[in-house]
Amino acid sequence: MTFALPSLLFSIFRLDQAVLEQVMALGRVPRLLLLERSRICWSALGLVCPTGLLRTSNPLQCAACLCGPCTVPSHGNLQRNCGTRRLTTTIREPVFVASSSVGLHKESFLHFCLTQLHRPSCGEERGFQQQLQRCSSSQEVFKLLHSVEILSDTMAAAALHRVADLEQDGSSLKDPTVLEKDTIRALCFQLEQDSARLTDAGLVSALLAGTRLFLDPGSTLMVRLASESQARLDQGRMTVGQLCTLGQAMLAMEGPTSGMLEQAMEFIQRQEPALWSLEELVAAYRLLQGCGGDVGKHRNLLNKMHSQAMTVASRMDPFGVSELLSALVALNQTQAMPLVITLCKQAVRHIPYFTDEELSCVLDALMHFGHSDHYLVEAMEKYVPTMTFTSNPETVTKVAQFFALRNILSPVVFNALAESFVYRADDYTTTQVARQIVAFGKLGYLPPNAGQVFGKLETVLQLRFSHFHPRVLLSLLHACTLVERFPVNFVSKVFSSYFLQQLQDETTGLDRAVLAQLTQLYMTVKLECPFYEGPRLLPKYRVKSFLMSSRSLETPVDQHLYNAVKNGLVDLLGDRSYFASKVLTPYCYTLDVEIKLDEGGYVLHASQTDDVCKRVALCIDGQRRFTSNSRQLLGKETMKQRHLRLLGYEVAQIPYYEFEKLHSKTSVVEYLHQKIFPHTYRMSW
Repeated sequence: MTFALPSLLFSIFRLDQAVLEQVMALGRVPRLLLLERSRICWSALGLVCPTGLLRTSNPLQCAACLCGPCTVPSHGNLQRNCGTRRLTTTIREPVFVASSSVGLHKESFLHFCLTQLHRPSCGEERGFQQQLQRCSSSQEVFKLLHSVEILSDTMAAAALHRVADLEQDGSSLKDPTVLEKDTIRALCFQLEQDSARLTDAGLVSALLAGTRLFLDPGSTLMVRLASESQARLDQGRMTVGQLCTLGQAMLAMEGPTSGMLEQAMEFIQRQEPALWSLEELVAAYRLLQGCGGDVGKHRNLLNKMHSQAMTVASRMDPFGVSELLSALVALNQTQAMPLVITLCKQAVRHIPYFTDEELSCVLDALMHFGHSDHYLVEAMEKYVPTMTFTSNPETVTKVAQFFALRNILSPVVFNALAESFVYRADDYTTTQVARQIVAFGKLGYLPPNAGQVFGKLETVLQLRFSHFHPRVLLSLLHACTLVERFPVNFVSKVFSSYFLQQLQDETTGLDRAVLAQLTQLYMTVKLECPFYEGPRLLPKYRVKSFLMSSRSLETPVDQHLYNAVKNGLVDLLGDRSYFASKVLTPYCYTLDVEIKLDEGGYVLHASQTDDVCKRVALCIDGQRRFTSNSRQLLGKETMKQRHLRLLGYEVAQIPYYEFEKLHSKTSVVEYLHQKIFPHTYRMSW
C-alpha cells in the first residue's frame, strides 16, 4: 500500500536555511534529518516527517514533533500531567495496575515510523520473526527493535506479541511496568496514529497483541484499532486467517457475544475449508475453541474442517498437530476419532520436536480420547530418557500420567522417570510428586533404584507434609502400598480425626472412593505391618466392598472369560452347586469364584458353612487386569491377591492368556484341575 503526497505538501516543509540552522543550534534535529528530508514517513501529527525508512537505531523524535508539545497516548487512555505521560491498562483478575509513570522529555522520545512505501521483503520479515523467537526477555526484543533499519506494521505487531509471550503470567503481566518502556509506548503510539494506513494483517494482529498485553479496551489505541477493524470487516475483503485473528481479539475484548466476532464467523462460514491454507485451518480451529459453547451453531463448518484436516494432517508441523488436538478436546469432538488417530500418527514423527507445552497438549488430548498406539510408545521410549532432566516438571509428570492412564508399562520410560525424580523431586509441586508416584503404583512397577526413589519421597513428605492437599496425599500413600512400600510414619497422621475432617468435601463429605482408599490403606497396615500401633480407622469411615462403578479398587471380572471358566468348573466338579460366584468377603474384596474344601480336601457345597477347612479363591484375570502391553498385573490386582493369601485364602490365578489357548473341553478340565488341585490326582467322575 503506497501513498502519493501532492507536491504542495513538500513545499510546506521546505524550511529556509536560516530557520534550519536555528533549530539545529538548539540541538533538536540531527544533521542526518537534513540529508534525508526528501524521504517520506508518517509523523505523530499525521504530517510528512523528514525521515525516510524506519530507523530505530537512533532514538530521536520526528522534526514534525518540534512544532509543539507532542503528547503520546500509550497503551491506555492518554493522560497529560505537566509533561508526564502515564499508561493505563485494563484490569483483569488478578487485578494489577502499572504502578509507575515515566516522564519523557520531548527531545529524547523514541519515534517509530511504520513504512508502507518500502516494505521489507518476505525474507527480511521472516528473519525478523526468527530473531524475535530467539529473544528470551523483553529487553532483548527492545534491543532488536532498535537494531532494525526497516519495520513494517506486521513486524511491529509481532514484536508486541513476543513481549506478551515473555511477560504473560495467567491473567496479568509478570512485570506491568514493561508497558512504560519508551520502546513499547512509541510503537503503540505509531500504531494508533497510523491505524487507517495499516495493512489488514498488521491491523488485526496489533489489535490481538493489545489484548494479550491486557491493554484497556477503552484506550485510544484499542478503540482506533477496533473501529478500523470494523470498517475493514464491513468491506468483506479479509482473509480467513485475518478473520480468525480478529475473532480472537474480539473474544478477549468483548467475549463470545461480540457482534464483530459473530460477523467474522459469518464470513468464515461462507468460505470453503478445502481452499484454506494449513495456517488458516489451524487458526479457525483455535477460534472455534475460543467460542466454546457455540459448537452446535458451527457443526457443518466443523465437519468440513475435520474432512480437510484429515487430508492435510500429514503436512502439519508440531505446532499445528498440538493446536488441532487441543481444539478437539476443548470442543469435545468425540465423533472425530478418525482425525484423532490420524493426528496421533503425525505426532509420532514430531515427538522429538514438540516444545514442552505442545507435548503436554498432545498427551492431554490422547488421554481425553483414550487413544495410543505402539508407534507412539516406541517414539516416547526413545525420547523420554533425553528429556526427564531438562523438560518442564509438568511435562515430565504428564508423561507418567499418560502411560499410567493408558496402562502402558514401559520400563525404559519409568526407569528414566525414577532417575530424574531422585534429583528433581524438590523442584516438583506436591501434585506433581503425587501424580508420578501414583503412576508407579497403578502399574505395580518398582524401578531398579526404588530404594532411592522412595527414600527421596520420604524426605519430601517430611519437609512438605502439610503442603499436600489431603486427598492428593491419601492417593500418594495408597499408591505406595500398591508396590509394597508402607509409609507407616505418615499413616498415623492420616487416620487422625483432624486429617479426616480435612478430607471431607464441603458439599459431598467423604465420597465412597476416598473411603475405599482409607479402608484399604488401614487393611494394608494391619495385614502387612503388624508392628503398627497408631490410630485405628473408625468403622464409620470403612466401606464394605472395594468393587464400585467408578474408581474401583478392584477390576470387575470379564464376563465372557468368566462364563467359559464356569462351564469348565461344572465339568470338573460335576455340578454348579459346588462353587459360588462373585462372593463378597468380610474383608471388602469380591471373589470371582469361591470353592470350599473340608479337612480331607473334599469339595463342599457352596452354601455349606460348617466343616470348612480351606477356601480357594479363583482370580479369573481378563485383559483389563493387566498392563496393556505386558502380562503384569496392575498394582491393585497384585495387592488383592496378596491380601487374600494373608487372609487365609488359597489363590488360584487363571489369566486370560493361558485360558485362551485351550480349545477343547478336556484341555479346559485338565487345566482347571491343575490350577485348583495341583497336588491331587484326578479320578474320573
